[in-house]
Amino acid sequence: MYLVRDIMYCKPGKARPMVEKFVALSALSQKMGMGSMRVMTDVSAERYWTVVSETEVRSLEEYAEMSRKSMENPEFQAAMKGYHELIDHGRREIYMIEK
Repeated sequence: MYLVRDIMYCKPGKARPMVEKFVALSALSQKMGMGSMRVMTDVSAERYWTVVSETEVRSLEEYAEMSRKSMENPEFQAAMKGYHELIDHGRREIYMIEK
């Protein structure tokens, strides 16, 4: 199992709209059978206005396939439209779950 964590450093005051986008993606992911996604905001983090999404996958191949399917889905595209205006930058972390 792997944990995929997308970390978005939002522009000031733009964390809530990013949360709304991730919550919409989580609902779409569940609807498509891709599992749930955890959405978190910072209480104390590297930077203010940090939004994090986490999902677990069985394999990196599964994650790549999920990503491909989501990018082709018009509902996913609509949910994420304009997100670049909300963020300063971001990064992805992938961890192997040991236990």
